[in-house]
Amino acid sequence: MVPVNHEIVRELFKKYKSVVRFILTFLSVYIILSLAYKLYLDFSDGSKYYPDYITSMVAKQSEDLLNVFGYESQAIPHDSEPTMKLIVNGKYVARVIEGCNSVSVIILFMSFIIAFAGRKHTTIMYVLAGSVLIYVVNLLRIVILSIGLYHYPWRREILHTVIFPLIIYGMVFLLWMFWVNRFSHISQKNE
Repeated sequence: MVPVNHEIVRELFKKYKSVVRFILTFLSVYIILSLAYKLYLDFSDGSKYYPDYITSMVAKQSEDLLNVFGYESQAIPHDSEPTMKLIVNGKYVARVIEGCNSVSVIILFMSFIIAFAGRKHTTIMYVLAGSVLIYVVNLLRIVILSIGLYHYPWRREILHTVIFPLIIYGMVFLLWMFWVNRFSHISQKNE
């Protein structure tokens, strides 16, 4: 067994203290919010809002937006799985699953922002505004994906697995970069 030089470990920890703090804060917030969300899912009343309230709301709001864009649409519970079917002009085009409701992406976004926190008020406002923006962009993503699947069903794979995840995660990345460069303690130290 190799002996550990405690002085070297202390120096490394001192040198990378901000990195360690970021990782621990990020992981702590992410785990806490993810566990809270899992508890919400475990105890959500699937009989009233199927499969859960947030997913049901996202599906219904997607239906409303599709109707605004001139498509006759419906969001109805799937009969054999915990999802909502999106039907556009009588054609079943997509299903809205729990992973489509943007909550996990918002948790990831919030964890990063809190780990790179700036002033308390600014951090809270940015988390709220960014979460709303992610939610709205996610709704638009579902609507545009549904329209794309209605008109171009043979493009399902590239639309669903490449283009639309790129939109939502690309926007989260841009929000992170904007935050780090404008509002976090790191940018304040560099000024």
